[in-house]
Amino acid sequence: MLLQIKRLTCVVCCLFVVATLSAQDIKKQGTLFTWAGSDAIGGAATMSEGLIGDRPDFIEASTTVGLGVKQIEMGYTYSFDNDGTTQARGHSNPEMLWRLGFYAEWLEMRIGYNFSESRERSGGVDTNTRGGEDLYLGFKFALTPQDGVLPESAMMLQATVPTGDDSFTAGETLPAITYTYSWELNEKWALAGQTQVGRAIDGSTSRPYTEFSQAVGLVRTFNDNLGGYFEWFCMIPDGADDAPREHYMDGGFAYQVNNNLQFDVRVGFGMSDSADDYFAGLGVIYRY
Repeated sequence: MLLQIKRLTCVVCCLFVVATLSAQDIKKQGTLFTWAGSDAIGGAATMSEGLIGDRPDFIEASTTVGLGVKQIEMGYTYSFDNDGTTQARGHSNPEMLWRLGFYAEWLEMRIGYNFSESRERSGGVDTNTRGGEDLYLGFKFALTPQDGVLPESAMMLQATVPTGDDSFTAGETLPAITYTYSWELNEKWALAGQTQVGRAIDGSTSRPYTEFSQAVGLVRTFNDNLGGYFEWFCMIPDGADDAPREHYMDGGFAYQVNNNLQFDVRVGFGMSDSADDYFAGLGVIYRY
């Protein structure tokens, strides 16, 4: 009993310290936590530094945009798939993601919207489908700075809500949690990864299932304006009736005109029979 009381006292003391920090310092911290025994300092890029975007790669950035900063990320993607009996072409735009830093340096709110159009040809008959997708809402928390082999990391709590057109809406709210992590290896190279688990709806049976996704990528900095990346990512259903596993590889380049404006291009291909044969896209990021 005495040991339990001591443990409870320690927990209460820790909570008191956290509460004290939150009242005085926590808003100014670049990350919500630091690694134990580490004096590393991380956080968002300042307005006088080059921006860090979530696009064009599949892996999200492991930093937030910073307190009071707004960042708009938009793009277009074309995709093609031919499974031998059906040819499918897809158009996706504007792939809008609005990121707003608020309350603290380590926190951002995220709002996303997209419009899709697909054309399928099977047996000489074309079927066209177009409409708005479900609205995306989320929060990103910058968790830790990098300290040697310990990664810079962030977590996103997110969901899509059923606001889309009948052809594209899931019909219910689909929550997900995402953990991103990265390591700056040297001045030119960085390694990044992302793990996500969320709720999804089977397109054939409309029944829910759990979807896991994983991604690993390499980032190359060529100079102050130009960077590139190459990555692998996959989506793995668990408990789905018909939804398949999909594996992809893609790469691209991003060019920063100035600290607050970036353009990007990307191209990728499917590595599994159920994945799209290939896709390509371009985009822009503006920070203010």
